Amino acid sequence: MSLHTHVSQWLALDQAGHTLPQGLYVSREAFEFDTQVMLKSVWLFACTVAHVKQPGDYYLFEMAKTSIIIVRGRDGEVRAFHNSCAHRGAKVCTALTGSSPRLTCPYHQWTYGLDGRLLAARNMPDGFDKADHGLRPVALENIGGLLFVCLADEPPTIDRARADIAERVEIYNLDRCKVAVQEDLVETANWKLVMENNRECYHCDANHPELLKSLSTSGFGKGLPGDDMAATQGERFEAYLDAQHAAWKEAGLYTHLVEFPDDSWHRVIRLPLAEGVHSQTLDGKPASRLAISSFPGTEDSSLSVWTQPNSWHHFCHDHAVTFSLTPLAEDRTLLRTSWLVHEDAVEGVDYDPENLAAVWRATNAQDSALATLNHAGIATDGYRPGPYSLEEKLVDAFKTFYVDNARAALALKEASVTP
Repeated sequence: MSLHTHVSQWLALDQAGHTLPQGLYVSREAFEFDTQVMLKSVWLFACTVAHVKQPGDYYLFEMAKTSIIIVRGRDGEVRAFHNSCAHRGAKVCTALTGSSPRLTCPYHQWTYGLDGRLLAARNMPDGFDKADHGLRPVALENIGGLLFVCLADEPPTIDRARADIAERVEIYNLDRCKVAVQEDLVETANWKLVMENNRECYHCDANHPELLKSLSTSGFGKGLPGDDMAATQGERFEAYLDAQHAAWKEAGLYTHLVEFPDDSWHRVIRLPLAEGVHSQTLDGKPASRLAISSFPGTEDSSLSVWTQPNSWHHFCHDHAVTFSLTPLAEDRTLLRTSWLVHEDAVEGVDYDPENLAAVWRATNAQDSALATLNHAGIATDGYRPGPYSLEEKLVDAFKTFYVDNARAALALKEASVTP
């Protein structure tokens, strides 16, 4: 039985409003399908413009058999290329990040410009044309400083996501930020479970004391219109939220919730921080003395952006935190977290990296333990798909995105091999 047949059978068993069939979480076949088919058909968050600030700066986005160089050119444009030399296929870049005036393959020193053009190749035969042997481009889109790549021959439209995200994110000036802290965490759980855990706060009250000091659980499946706000947060919070919305509207900052419109892959909302709190830190005080946004109303709120299928982001007036994940195996997932501050902020003077990272470092560790527990239980013989709670509607939205895109990618793949 082929890999695609297994996946097709599991997808056929999916139940609306329930978790996925076991095989889609724990099998090697599903991992191979996800990384070689499904995830190559959609837009994936790779990094931010702050990761490639200057001409020559590059960053590697890697997933299973995929390796992509994201590099800023001399013209300031950011481009993406497959990390495989056009000569005999060696990796051109081996470090996660770096900076160079050109890209040179370490094997035979074929040299490429920052725009991917082949500049030098020694001792090639007559008729060899360098113009035909540049690095293979990968589709890349810059949305407000968030960089997305897509490996599909015909990438899906990204216009709606750009319209909804870019203007809201641009006030945080990611092009004027730098990466102050970056950490990798390998979680012993399937990537879909790591995403599902992120998409709800049903578990937050019992598991995230550091996070809840600054970030209310409103907006994470409860506390919004239609979510019975009074029952979940109380009348005092409802009055506080109304006052916040009024202040944001007066400042020209308020925007309505954008929640996966027209079957799209993004969610954007401005959320109030806890009363008296000004940043996502343990003491609620700003993590950096230099603001990344001076827009009125950002001092006591945060902007949250979720994108399917592999990222989430939180923007405060003094710093931003971005999260991306990539599958490493059926039971291992890489979570990469980057904390961004103003490019002029000086470590030890304007910010303390330990304080900057403390809240989400603790939260990541707690979520990792929960995802590990979840995967371990799903892998047992006793697992059966379970129903989502009312507060887990965003988990259901992620699962639906996965199932719909998996089915579409599977159908396209099967059509391409049909005689």
